[in-house]
Parts: sequence; C-alpha cells; structure tokens
Amino acid sequence: MDRQWWQRLYGLPPLIWIILVGSFFGRGTYFMVWPFLSILLYEKFGLSASEIGVVLSLSAVGAALLGFYVGALSDRFGRRNVLLLGTGINSCAFALMAFAETLPYFVVAIVLCSVGRAIWEPPAGALFGDLISNISTRELALQFRYFLVNVGAALGPIVGVWAGLSAQQSTFGLTALSYVLLFLGFIWGFRFTASGRLAHLKRNSASRLRDALRVLKADQVFLVVILANILTLFIYAHIDSSLIQYLTRANAPDLVKLISSMILVNASTIVFLQFPLLGAMKHMTINQRVTFGILILAAGQVWFAVNPLDWYTGWLGATFVVSVAEAILFPTMSVQVDRMAPDHLRGSYFGAASFYSLGWSSAPFVGGLLIQYWSGQALYWMMFGLCGVALLMYRYSNGLPRPEWPLPGEKPQVTA
Repeated sequence: MDRQWWQRLYGLPPLIWIILVGSFFGRGTYFMVWPFLSILLYEKFGLSASEIGVVLSLSAVGAALLGFYVGALSDRFGRRNVLLLGTGINSCAFALMAFAETLPYFVVAIVLCSVGRAIWEPPAGALFGDLISNISTRELALQFRYFLVNVGAALGPIVGVWAGLSAQQSTFGLTALSYVLLFLGFIWGFRFTASGRLAHLKRNSASRLRDALRVLKADQVFLVVILANILTLFIYAHIDSSLIQYLTRANAPDLVKLISSMILVNASTIVFLQFPLLGAMKHMTINQRVTFGILILAAGQVWFAVNPLDWYTGWLGATFVVSVAEAILFPTMSVQVDRMAPDHLRGSYFGAASFYSLGWSSAPFVGGLLIQYWSGQALYWMMFGLCGVALLMYRYSNGLPRPEWPLPGEKPQVTA
C-alpha cells in the first residue's frame, strides 16, 4: 500500500476502526479451529460426508434468509442495537461450541454462529457508507477490511499449530472472547461518535421492509448479480469443507499439515496480492474485474480436478490459483453492493447480499453428496462448468433495467 492510501485510512472514524480491528481478531481466532470442523465432526461424532454437509449447510440457510430482514431493520432502527445483538450472539455461540460435548449442543452452536454472523455483517458493511462520504476512501476501507480478515486468517492457523491448538475444540473460547471485546468496543465507539454524524441514519430509518423489497424487486440488475454471486460463492466454497472431506476420506498424507498449509497459502496470497491486484486493475470496471476473477477461479477448479492425491505441492498450487481469484472477487463484491445501493436502503442492500451465503452454505451438503457417491474429481469438473454459467449471468445483467431510486415510501421508477 502506498503512502496516499495509508493517509486516507488514518482518518477513518473510530467506529470503522473498531469494525476493522474486530474483523482481524475475530477471524484470526475463528481460523484457528473452524477449518478443522469437518475433522472434529468426523472423529468425535463419526458423521459421514453427507451428514457433515447437512449440518454445515442447513445451519447457514436460515441465517442467510435472516440477513436480509436484519439489514432492513438496521435501516429502520439504526445500526447500533443490531450490531450489539449480532456480536452478543457470536460470543455466546462460540463459547457454547468450546464446551459442547454432545452432537445436539454442537449443532445448536453452529446454527448460532451462522445467525450471529448474518445479524452482524449487514449493518457492519452499511456503516462504511454511513460514516465515509468519499466514495474512493469508502472502497479503500472495504478493501482494507477484507485485507485484515485475511491477515487474521493467515495468522490464526500458524498460532494454532504453534500453540498446539489446531483441531482442539476448546480454542473456540478464544473466538468467544474476541467477540466479547468487540461488543465492548461497539458500546464505546457509538458513545464516542458524535450524535450529529449519526443523525442522518435516523432520518433514513423511515423506510420499511416492504419498501426495500419493492425496490429490490424492481432492480433487476442487482437481483441477477446476487444470483451470479451466490453461484460464484458456491463454486469457491468447495475449497473449504468439501476439499477437506475429499482429502480426509482419500487418506491424503500429512492431512492436518496439508490443510494448515493450504489455509496459510490462501490467506497469505490475499495478504500479499490484494492491493497490488487492486492497483493493477484500477482502470477496469467492476464487471471486468469479476469476469477476470471467475476465469481464474475456473482454472483453479480444473487444477483441483486433475491434481494427483499425493502431490502435496500441487494442492498448494491449486489453492494459490483459487486464492488469486478470491483476492479479486470478494472485495469487488463488497464494492459492487456499495455502489449499487441507494443511501437510505444501504442496510437492505447489504442485507440482500447475505443471500450470497446460500451459495456458501449449500456447498458442504452438495459437495458431501458428490464426494460420497461420485468423486472429488467429478465435483470440481462440475464447478468448472458452473463458472461458465456465472459468466453468462453477468453478461445477461448488462442489458437489464435499473430503477431510479425513490425517497422512502415512494415507488421506484424503472428505466432501461
């Protein structure tokens, strides 16, 4: 990052920095153990690949649907209470996961983790637009948030392995503690932030859920983009639990070391390449960046499909390729939502982006079934084909109409 970028980040409001720092510590402690969750469920409770997929998928589907409604509520009632609720649920969920000894309690903890994240993410993303008026600075802050998330993801497995914590259930207690500290940080941050800077949020809160639904229904481009991004997240998500299940059941050598190394390659690639890629692609449109990212993602799926089971370096190479795609796609998706959202419905639009997690949450179930009844290779060849479908959806969205943004309570006027 150059000096100009650092100067712009230095002047961000305290609440934004709380979200940034909280994202770093929350994700770092999360990644000490969460990637090994499939192993815990397999070894501790003896679940099959499809059963693990059901647990991980169903726990997040309801949370994805909840996210949109919560985003609309944050437009109406403000961000503070919704953020505190989501942070509190996260701290309780991870504390329960740290001490759960039976499968029902473990499943409840996983569900609460998904619910807490669904509540927390939409108002957290919307706050960037609420408190940062300059568009380029706001987009830089969104990029920097994703950067910090991946720094945490890179350090988490290293610290976990170094301290002997990886694949240890009790480590989730550290994640619970990080969310307790974030909860206290939000209480301080909202009290510290001048009431005048948040006054416009109360004026914009007059919009109702049905107004948000009406606008989203009229915004055909945004709806197609959501569907394409759900599919993209579904394709990408198989690098997580599906790949781990595939390698676990195929008895890949040095499994825990391999998984830790793949997580490290994934996060480190984003840490070192995200901002160089941002600089290299600054003259490209959002759609051009997404198209380029999906093409790289497709190449990664082919590599996963053909890589020999015992070629350790090959798995890391395929992870690197998919990670480059992630470094392009995921921050761009956040910027994409921010650019498309009207100010008074920003929470609703970030809430609608919660539907992206339908792709993420359905991947373990579909991946588990394909691995159990077909093969890991068949799974990744299918994902390669779906990359082409996502590209066609983006191309289709270019010719669709968008509405002229209404004031709260008015009907949108759609223009081609």
